[in-house]
Amino acid sequence: MDQRTSRFAAADTLPASCAAAANPSPAAAAPFARARISGGLVVAVLFMGSTLLTPLYGLYRQAYGLSPLGGVLLYAVYVIGNLTALLFLGRLSDQLGRRPIVLAGLALAAVSTGLFLAAPSPAWLFAGRILSGCAVGLGAGAATAWITEATPAARRALAASAMTSFNFAGLAIGPVLAGVLVQYAPHPLRLPFVAYLVLIAAVALAVLAARETLRRDGPPMLSLRPRLGVPAEVRLPFVAPACTVFSAMALVGFFAALGPTTIADDLHIANRALAGLTVSELLVTAALTILATRTARPRPAMLTGLCLTPLGLALLVAGQRLGSLPVFLAGTTVCGVAAALGYRGGMEVTNRLAPPARRAEMVSAYFICGFLGNALPIIGCGALAQSLGAKTADAIFAGVVSAIALAALVVGLKYGRADVDHVAPRSVAD
Repeated sequence: MDQRTSRFAAADTLPASCAAAANPSPAAAAPFARARISGGLVVAVLFMGSTLLTPLYGLYRQAYGLSPLGGVLLYAVYVIGNLTALLFLGRLSDQLGRRPIVLAGLALAAVSTGLFLAAPSPAWLFAGRILSGCAVGLGAGAATAWITEATPAARRALAASAMTSFNFAGLAIGPVLAGVLVQYAPHPLRLPFVAYLVLIAAVALAVLAARETLRRDGPPMLSLRPRLGVPAEVRLPFVAPACTVFSAMALVGFFAALGPTTIADDLHIANRALAGLTVSELLVTAALTILATRTARPRPAMLTGLCLTPLGLALLVAGQRLGSLPVFLAGTTVCGVAAALGYRGGMEVTNRLAPPARRAEMVSAYFICGFLGNALPIIGCGALAQSLGAKTADAIFAGVVSAIALAALVVGLKYGRADVDHVAPRSVAD
């Protein structure tokens, strides 16, 4: 899963040259407010594009002759675009400005959507999916930095929680919109993308009306060199947040890639709109959890998410085996809370662990763990399903992800005080 961006939502990762005035004058307040609103809309609409395909994978398998594993791979190649943007393009907004890179991300999303609209073969679908991942990695990261700079210092913690909620809200809207249009409107493989293009255009207009926040001295110096790493002295403590975000994004990936198929085959719900709503429940729960726990301490939040992960997965497997929608929905809710607490808590723990000079590199490493969790377990689950059956494969998936979460819990408890050494300093905007 920018983001999954609010996936880049850490004010401390921004270089000093990027900071805007912490307390803008009343005359400047309106332009800064427009920047915050526009940035939030960008994050939401880009992440919405990443889950717009969720109710469509079954239709793509029928229309293009994809195998079940092919459908899973179509979901997972999104991460290639995420990683490309994070490793090679993530610093461009520091060098060229927030608005230009946000607009570039929206343009990539539009091109990706055009590929889905016109796709004559599966290759076009895979290309569109990779571009969609690149759009999220590029545009959502720049948008989050943009909002951070346009937010008064005293409100930045609240802004970070709000941005993560925009992330999950966008993820939640995608399957609902596509599911309703697929179920009740004509042209199911076309109309969702037409609607999405309209939303992209509207958000682009909002971005053009907002102000730039990056202040540069002299011409920009472009660099595409990747920067990520974990200092030796914090590698063992970093295992806990790294495994936490891996397992949290594995939960999101399972629902986004396999949720509709599970709902149709095992719960016998053929209505794609209802399937989209069921998948969306996880993401809405995550968004609300982040807002409700925005003042919670990061390490207890992370550890609570790890404790809830095996419980949520056990309920999902039980609901699937029993064909029980209430049990499945209960598992979905628990998984949503677990993913939200794990994702947010793990990111803040990572920021606290990181030495100030290495913070951006460690946050990048954290996001890469999340991207891999969003794809690798899902690919394994899809491959196992072809030989062992979906129910057995899903049970193995639940066992592996639960084991990772429990291992992270043990490490997190052992190194419970390691993140006090490098508490994030105040932003230069303060």
